[in-house]
Amino acid sequence: MASGDDPERLSFQGFALAAFLDEILPPATVSLGCMSKGRYALRRTFQIENRRKQAGLDLAFWDAHTGQEHPVTTLSGGESFCAVLALALGLAEVVQRHSGGTRLDAIFVDEGFGSLDPESLELALETLVEFQSGGRLVGLISHVPELRERIDTRIEVLPGRGGSVLRFVHV
Repeated sequence: MASGDDPERLSFQGFALAAFLDEILPPATVSLGCMSKGRYALRRTFQIENRRKQAGLDLAFWDAHTGQEHPVTTLSGGESFCAVLALALGLAEVVQRHSGGTRLDAIFVDEGFGSLDPESLELALETLVEFQSGGRLVGLISHVPELRERIDTRIEVLPGRGGSVLRFVHV
């Protein structure tokens, strides 16, 4: 590796990113497990699907229902959203751990909820509530009507004469 001769084509930068990804995956997998009722777990793969990519930075998921590993590219839209959300939550946890006590007090999730079936939406919201219970702010940006019913404190963006109008709602 130090000489630059790596048969897996893993540069120093790739090595560092892979090490960071290895830290993110355990908390991300916990979140994804909650959102998938224990069905899915994230894993880092060492296969190069595309020769222009570096080995070791691709992701796969373990499906407990089939007992097989699959590339994340085969996840459905809703499953992909849950995997990305899980990675974001894992990243937030790891960055906070590395920041010398600095807290990451907010996370914003923009869209994606519309791709979830009602059960998956419920599980994703439960995961975000758990994240929020640690004293963090969770901001959701969405057009999904079901979210409006579930979120007690929100800012609604409404059409107005001269542009959009913001309305603060606290139920």
